[in-house]
Amino acid sequence: MEHTTENRLDGKVALVTGGSRGIGKAIAGSLAGAGARVMITSRKAEVCEATVAELAAETGGDLAYEAGNVGRAEDMDRVVAATIDTFGALDILVNNAATNPYAGPVIDADLPRWQKTLDVNLTAPLVWIQACWHAWMKEHGGNVVNISSVGAFHTNQILGTYDITKSALLHLTRQLAAELAPGVRVNAVCPGLVKTDFAKALWADGRGDDVALGYPLKRLGEPEDIAQAVLFFASDASSWITGQTIIADGGGEVGFPHG
Repeated sequence: MEHTTENRLDGKVALVTGGSRGIGKAIAGSLAGAGARVMITSRKAEVCEATVAELAAETGGDLAYEAGNVGRAEDMDRVVAATIDTFGALDILVNNAATNPYAGPVIDADLPRWQKTLDVNLTAPLVWIQACWHAWMKEHGGNVVNISSVGAFHTNQILGTYDITKSALLHLTRQLAAELAPGVRVNAVCPGLVKTDFAKALWADGRGDDVALGYPLKRLGEPEDIAQAVLFFASDASSWITGQTIIADGGGEVGFPHG
């Protein structure tokens, strides 16, 4: 894909959490294809290694990995330090890693799984932003993109706990956009149903067909659809935008009501 001057990322360094597969992998590939040097992190080193090799071959970009658990402070510090040691900067942070250990009514959610969802989906993005801020962005500026969900805007009998954390992430995005400006921009992308392994229970075996028919664009999302929205926010094409959200859901927000 050709990139205009405005959405090129030459000379920039990006860090993508949950970057070894699905949406995170597509984001890493898009940023690398636009000229950024990209560090990916996720828990399994062997998966990260394979992803880096694949994306480097596809994009011709400069990618590396440092495995770690997004919820562990010591892993976060190591990954942030490795990014700066490897590439000499840390200009872009994409908070993509997420978890959904509980499905069911919020009223029945057990505390351990409730807490894990909060820790990974809300607390971790905050502390990763804090780490990048103190390590690089406070002095040099930067750009943060948080991956939320269209579930942030609605109630849901099954995914309510997950959706609560994603709604809070949007408020965190706005709050930090106000606090970190003008040197650092903070924005969010809210995917609809995207064909990833993470969301497979929602779309596999034809279960996503009805959802796709309800979207004006008549298809489910692909990881690359979200990656392009992230690239827009990460690039100078959005240089006068902060504290905002792109809803990437095939038009679902306007196409049919939610309950």
